Amino acid sequence: MNIPDSHRSGFACFVGRPNAGKSTLTNALVGTKVAITSSKPQTTRHAIRGIVHRPDAQLVIVDTPGLHRPRTLLGQRLNDIVMSTWSEVDVIGFCLPADQKIGPGDRFIAQQLAKVSKRTPVIGVITKTDLATQAQIAEQLVAAQSLMEFAEIIPVSAVDGFQVGQLSDLLVAQLPEGSPLYPEGELTDEPEVTLVAELVREAALEGVRDELPHSIAVVVEEMAFREGRDDLIDVYAELYVERPSQKGIILGHKGERLKKVGTAARTQIEALLGAKVYLDLHVKVAKDWQRDPKQLRKLGF
Repeated sequence: MNIPDSHRSGFACFVGRPNAGKSTLTNALVGTKVAITSSKPQTTRHAIRGIVHRPDAQLVIVDTPGLHRPRTLLGQRLNDIVMSTWSEVDVIGFCLPADQKIGPGDRFIAQQLAKVSKRTPVIGVITKTDLATQAQIAEQLVAAQSLMEFAEIIPVSAVDGFQVGQLSDLLVAQLPEGSPLYPEGELTDEPEVTLVAELVREAALEGVRDELPHSIAVVVEEMAFREGRDDLIDVYAELYVERPSQKGIILGHKGERLKKVGTAARTQIEALLGAKVYLDLHVKVAKDWQRDPKQLRKLGF
């Protein structure tokens, strides 16, 4: 592949309060699912890298957890991931949903961003325009301008693709010139086992009550082709919750809910791995793991 002299490559990250549309936007730019999405806030827990390949550039998007005022040790660690990412990228996209008024959470992030924006350009991204009226979008553009100084502001919708290409252009324009950082065709640098655990967690988050999302963690204990077969992968995963009552919610009546979680997750995992999957799920209680440094380490935080 001939790399043009003016080829740009570098890192971008999206920030925003929980559920501002960061992961959906990352997936739309990459063109495939690299980050799990859910209607529940605080879905993203790792800095996941999605890679956008263009003839003129390679844009590596780091999808970070939503920044929030932390109430647990896990919350503090998620915020630390966000802050350390900001100092390592070439450009930051600050996501503000078009259908929600700017609130204290957004102002908190703007204050934090003001500390880095002298070194790193920040682009204002008005997300979820498909959920808002033209008047709401216009109002949000004006409100965003008074929030902080942006290098650019752009309204987009990851759902219907509105201006996603233009956003890609704006991010790329801020990258330094350089050769690609990842091989052609690679879409993420996340290990498959991490992505599989995330897909199980995404399936478990669907339809649970609001108190549960933060309490779910997933660890893949084992993942390998079944002996003597190259068309079937066995995946053994543990779903951890903090209290016995939460275990009951995940299992559902006679284990019906867990069965549904398994079916939904297996479909996504098969698409990711390109092979048939046998998925074995168990639910365990790890008491108050979000506040316990030892348990957090064991669960990968």
